[in-house]
This record gives sequence, structure tokens and C-alpha cells, in this order.
Amino acid sequence: MEIITKYFTGLSDRQLDQFGRLGSLYEEWNSKINVISRKDIEQLYERHILHSLAIAKIIQFKPGTTVLDVGTGGGFPGIPLAILFPETSFKLIDSIGKKIKVVSEVASALELDNVDAEHIRVEDLKQKYDFVVSRAVTAFPRFVAMVRTKVANQSNNDLSNGILYLKGGDFEEEISPFGQSLTVYNLQDFFSEDFFETKRLIHLPLKNK
Repeated sequence: MEIITKYFTGLSDRQLDQFGRLGSLYEEWNSKINVISRKDIEQLYERHILHSLAIAKIIQFKPGTTVLDVGTGGGFPGIPLAILFPETSFKLIDSIGKKIKVVSEVASALELDNVDAEHIRVEDLKQKYDFVVSRAVTAFPRFVAMVRTKVANQSNNDLSNGILYLKGGDFEEEISPFGQSLTVYNLQDFFSEDFFETKRLIHLPLKNK
């Protein structure tokens, strides 16, 4: 928990309580439905919660913003972001039903009324959102093709509507087709822990014609 307050100050008592309870909630649910590896559950705050919050280092979502978290798994990055931005609406989806059960239960326990979790494939969603977020569920070009039509055109934030994609490792070749249209942020510029040395955040603005 200290790792969160190290990088995010000015949290309300409610937010501090919610972040504080995440550890025990995920331990409890992970023992019933395995959504996070055993090794990673011990590093939950660094490898999942803080990693998710990296998005908040490049954008402060304005009230009324809508965010779609595709392939949310156990609720990352959506749940930590929903705690940080209570006036932003988050839609968390996954094609695996048991993962969405965990997400729903965690969101309910924390009384996150800005989270809607659904067991659905992104291709079957009808709505559009200001931002689509995800943690490396597939190769970037494939992800862009999957979600391109889910982004709303009207931008209300300081960053243009589009994709915010958390990714690690070497992916230069993967993103080369997008040229100068995307921006890559090194997470080590924001967080000093070794885990973030190879972690990046990609922002790709999207407009639907």
C-alpha cells in the first residue's frame, strides 16, 4: 500500500481505504478463482495496482469521461483507475466469465458505482468510449483492429481520445506501422522500481471516419 501513496498524494480517506482493501480482497478471491499468478499476488501493489495507475501519470481523466478496459482479467487496469477517478465511468470486459465474477465482486465490495463489469467480447459491444485501456492482451496491431470502432470522436480531455496500452519488452517492430501517430512513455520515468525498467505505455489517438 505504501508504494501507492509514494507516487500518488492527496488521496481521500475513501480512496486510501479502497486501495488498502485491494490486497486482502484479491487474496481471498484468488484462492477461489485463480486470476493472478501466485508469484504476482505477493507483488500485487507493485505489479498490478501501481502498474495500472501508470496511466494516471500521463492523463487525469476529467469528470464524465468514459473508459473501456478490454481483457481486464482480474480487473486491471480498470479497478485501480476507477478508485483514482471516481467521476469517470469504467466498463470492464473479458471473454472469460470467472474473471468477470472476481471483478464484479471486488467492485461491489469496494462500492465502486463507476464500474460496470461484463462477460462479453469487445466485438459484440455497441457503445463507444473516450479511451480504451488494456494491459497487453495481444499484439498491438491486432488490438487496434479489435477496438478501433469503439472510440468516440469528441475529445474532452487534455489527451486525444484513443488507446492507452500498457506493454513490456521489445515491441518496436510491432508498433512500427503506426509511425509518428503514437507516443510511447517509459514507465521508469515515473516509477523507480526495477519492475518498470522494461514497461511502457502506448498512446494511440483514434478517430472514426
